[in-house]
Amino acid sequence: MKILTTLKKVVDVELNINVENGAIIEDGLQYVMNAWDENAVETAVQLKEKNKAETTLVNIGGGDDNTKIIRKGFAMGIDNAIQIDDPALENSDPSIYAGIIQKVYEQGEYDLIITGKQAQDTDSGQTGIILAEFLELPCVSNVIDIEAIDDQHIKVSRLGDAGTEILEIELPAVVTVSDGINEPRLPAMRGIMMAKKKKISVMDLAGLGISWDELGGGSPKSEITEFMKSETRQAGQKFEGDAAEITAKVVDLLANEAKVL
Repeated sequence: MKILTTLKKVVDVELNINVENGAIIEDGLQYVMNAWDENAVETAVQLKEKNKAETTLVNIGGGDDNTKIIRKGFAMGIDNAIQIDDPALENSDPSIYAGIIQKVYEQGEYDLIITGKQAQDTDSGQTGIILAEFLELPCVSNVIDIEAIDDQHIKVSRLGDAGTEILEIELPAVVTVSDGINEPRLPAMRGIMMAKKKKISVMDLAGLGISWDELGGGSPKSEITEFMKSETRQAGQKFEGDAAEITAKVVDLLANEAKVL
């Protein structure tokens, strides 16, 4: 089985992100591997360990931050890496990302594509599903378990509206995984050292055999027009006293201040 998984660089949302004039202030930002993609990488590595699969990740973007997260993927157990680095891709939308991954897939003859359910910077959750549409492959989203049945079939569990849904899928296929599928491993020191020596296959759009116009770059399907600060939550109130006094204070506030009674 040949597995292709995706890896995106995102802003570390654990840190403070400042917005000014509808744009994110870049100074001081730090970047990390997208959390859902980390689950996708872990899923691919687990399938490799259980089924002797060959694993490849694809990353879109350049610079030291992207190289760092690719090396982390190697350290977790990924075999190969393809990095698409082209200045034209700086403001790409999910449709363009899907078009690039489509081209990578077509050149590699993969059996299974695993993507994170969404990216923690945009939360759009569209790339994997658009990719499946482009490739005309079956797609299951929000997956929490994958089991290989044989070389042509997998069984997946997904979180649905009414509970867990279990499906059998014929390969090739696309799955997008939830963060509930696993707990990504912490790379061991041996893996980190070996990752430093692994080769990253870097190419631009021309090297991939596709142009910006062919990807639809001249007419993106979506674009981010503005960033806005989240509303600051007011501090809560702490009440002291016996139960009767606290109850009276709470009821008074709910009735006269919150206007919910």
